[in-house]
Amino acid sequence: MNDNSKPPSPSSAFAATRSFKACGVLFAKGFCMGTADVVPGVSGGTMALVLGIYEELLQSIRAIDLQFFRLLAALQFKRALQSIPLAFLTSLFAGVLMAVFTLAKALSWLLHNYPIGIWSFFFGLILASALLVGRRIASWHTGAFTGLIVCAVAAYALVGIVPLKTPDSRTFLFICGAIAICAMVLPGISGSFILVLLGKYQTILEAVHRLDFMTLIVFGAGAVTGLMLFVRLLNWLLARYHTLTLACLTGLMIGSLRKIWPWKTVVMDNGVQQVNNVLPNAVNLELVLACGLAIGGILVVAVLQRLASRKG
Repeated sequence: MNDNSKPPSPSSAFAATRSFKACGVLFAKGFCMGTADVVPGVSGGTMALVLGIYEELLQSIRAIDLQFFRLLAALQFKRALQSIPLAFLTSLFAGVLMAVFTLAKALSWLLHNYPIGIWSFFFGLILASALLVGRRIASWHTGAFTGLIVCAVAAYALVGIVPLKTPDSRTFLFICGAIAICAMVLPGISGSFILVLLGKYQTILEAVHRLDFMTLIVFGAGAVTGLMLFVRLLNWLLARYHTLTLACLTGLMIGSLRKIWPWKTVVMDNGVQQVNNVLPNAVNLELVLACGLAIGGILVVAVLQRLASRKG
């Protein structure tokens, strides 16, 4: 049965052109998404939801269809570019790339040297994001509650799985690309973490460093294929089952909090390294700072949502 709650119409009359200021705002939102993407366990899709561009992002990617590629193959570049929301996509992804290339090393250093503080900030950010998305659901019903609980439990279990040993064939690399890219538009699950689970995170990093173009092309082809298919599925779900889909997305974010919990301990179980969440062992300055940073993450979401509402 179809969901009675319809999605809000995206800001998307898919304007072919946008003002310089609008492009600047999209660039900033893309920068926020890219910042989230470079943190293991944090999804850029979560940030897109907070910033109010999630559904427009899905529809914009969906616009890149077979007709677009046919026009490119026919060398009709102008018509091809006019068939997609070029200003939206270029502004947003320019921001994403800027964040990835400028912040990756800094965030990696912070996570290595101040893990509890950084994870506390992102714990507050994801918690507030989940609550914010939940508030967008106008009327909760049994199906929505069930979807939230099932997805929360599934995400909680997924992020606790020990990374698997997997084959190195090109077919499997293609599949890994198709699965991992879904995290780009799926709140709560990190693409880098999916690659860790599939045992291909280090493989892709080494391919980038060595400029192993064959590996990158196969992985990229899988990513493009997965993105085109998955975005269409999400668009369909949001159009037909909007409330249920938002409830499931909320559940994914709640379940993923297991990965972001700041206090952890490492133990060996039958020769396998296990990372377990623990409670802080003392009330000290570190705990006070961690709580302050978690509150800071909550406030960041509140401010971003307020700004996004004004733009909306």
